[in-house]
Amino acid sequence: MTSSEKNNPAGDQILIGIGASPGIAIGPAYVLSGSCPVPVERAISADEVEGEIAHFRQALELARTQLREVRARVQDQTLAEHLYIIDTHLLILDDEMLVGGTITAIREQFVNAEGGLRRTLQRFRTIFDSIEDEYLRERRSDIDFVGNRLLRNLAGVAHHTLQQVVRPAVVVAHDLSPADTLLIDRELVTGFITDVGGRTSHTAILARSLGIPAVVGLESATLLVPADAPVIVDGSAGVVIVNPTEATFREYLGKKQVYDYRERELQAFRDLPPETLDGHRLTLRVNLELADDVPQALANRAEGVGLYRTEFLYMNRSAPPSEGEQLAIYREIVERMAPQPVTIRTLDVGGDKLVSEINLAGEANPALGLRAIRFSLKEVRLFRTQLRAILRASAHGKVRLLLPMISGVAEVRACRDHLEQAKAELRQEGLPFDPALPLGIMIETPAAVFIAELLARECDFFSVGTNDLIQYALAIDRGNEHVAYLYNPLHPAILRALGQTCSAGRKAGIAVGMCGEMAADPMCVPVLLALGFNELSMNAVEIPRVKRVLRQVRHADGVRLLERLMQLPTAREVSECLETEMARRFPELFARFGL
Repeated sequence: MTSSEKNNPAGDQILIGIGASPGIAIGPAYVLSGSCPVPVERAISADEVEGEIAHFRQALELARTQLREVRARVQDQTLAEHLYIIDTHLLILDDEMLVGGTITAIREQFVNAEGGLRRTLQRFRTIFDSIEDEYLRERRSDIDFVGNRLLRNLAGVAHHTLQQVVRPAVVVAHDLSPADTLLIDRELVTGFITDVGGRTSHTAILARSLGIPAVVGLESATLLVPADAPVIVDGSAGVVIVNPTEATFREYLGKKQVYDYRERELQAFRDLPPETLDGHRLTLRVNLELADDVPQALANRAEGVGLYRTEFLYMNRSAPPSEGEQLAIYREIVERMAPQPVTIRTLDVGGDKLVSEINLAGEANPALGLRAIRFSLKEVRLFRTQLRAILRASAHGKVRLLLPMISGVAEVRACRDHLEQAKAELRQEGLPFDPALPLGIMIETPAAVFIAELLARECDFFSVGTNDLIQYALAIDRGNEHVAYLYNPLHPAILRALGQTCSAGRKAGIAVGMCGEMAADPMCVPVLLALGFNELSMNAVEIPRVKRVLRQVRHADGVRLLERLMQLPTAREVSECLETEMARRFPELFARFGL
């Protein structure tokens, strides 16, 4: 999605970006200057090499001190669970690819410290830009934040922080690092907007945890928004209004009051069972990336983990994680979520996005290349290590194993063979595990949908990844601004694919879940119920919103609604029909102010 600017006849200046954290904020703009200095690269002589390396090491040590000070200053318990981000940045400062790569560039290419760091950071960016998964692609921002901090230290440029905000305001910035966001005073920062960023960036995740409305990806907000100008931030719609008219101000003040009231209302649903008015129950689980996300999952009453992504374990490293290292992390999550189950997905990236030790040649089309389960079945040693760690974690609580990007029965059987061999090894070594570990597969390719009945005989559960399924089924790169408008989970082809998958699961007597973005959309709850999903997995903060709608609908009404939707020929007609029906039946939720 790209941002745009427009002015309506009434005079409002409207900026369109990405809604990163829901809610409405109103206040004067505080424009934060903190753009990274452009690194000045210059050639150096052999006599200057050691001096530049020493200069770089001083910048590293200063960055460590700065981040440790941030960590020590975080008092808000809501944010304490996110301190792992600072720990991640500290680890990056010790990363051999970053430190060693920069020093090598200084020593071998005879460039100053800024130039060596710039070249190293560019190599990181090239790698991350090729990653298709949005969450993993956003992890490039961690490298950028650390790199920018180092560049400022090298240049001797002071870092302007949110501590300078002394009265309630909407912060406008090119970007906000997690270190900045962790020190936010919620009484003073009522909302924020940034030029860059996406919904899965750490900054956006932190904003949602804090309940601060945010719009990101505006591209040029810092140029378009004057200091102290009145600003409205609609984090739900991804809209920013600068210098609103009195009519617009009154309208959004009303929206804010309604939104804030409904947020307080959500607390009443937290402890209630996720079931419809006519007693149809759905299991609501959480998508998880890190052990530090567990408290938020538990606070929102997640019924286990529907998707634990393991990819971050393999990123920014010179060697893949050992079995023991993986076991320690899996075990921590399993024990903290007990007695609820944890669904651990095996590695779901391509070889060109991993540690340098197993780096593969670039592919012309990585989305259709050696990735996910295809990569694991090629890199058997890596796969077997992960399977052993997951099996051993199952001795400490309920664990389910999930295989990504399955396109045929042969892949499932090959994975089962490796799983059984891993079990045999553990038995021989006397190491405990759950011998009945459930094995599930991701349904995210058209091929998997077409043969869902065959695949259902080979596994214990399905998990539909709508993000990839929509992309592959509709031949759309949703990161491509020219075709992103076609990306719609309510496309008739997608609804039929979901129906076929649920039907296959029902006939085989296995559970069918969904872990893509569609699962977190309250508007889609009646549709997913009617299609036959048993489980939905989402970001923890979305669980109360989905539960609120779930408890106000009837399964029977959803079935009738789905029958109507299935008769419509276009995604637009389906969307409009669903929106109209939900607004009619639940005007207090959908008609005017949105959920």
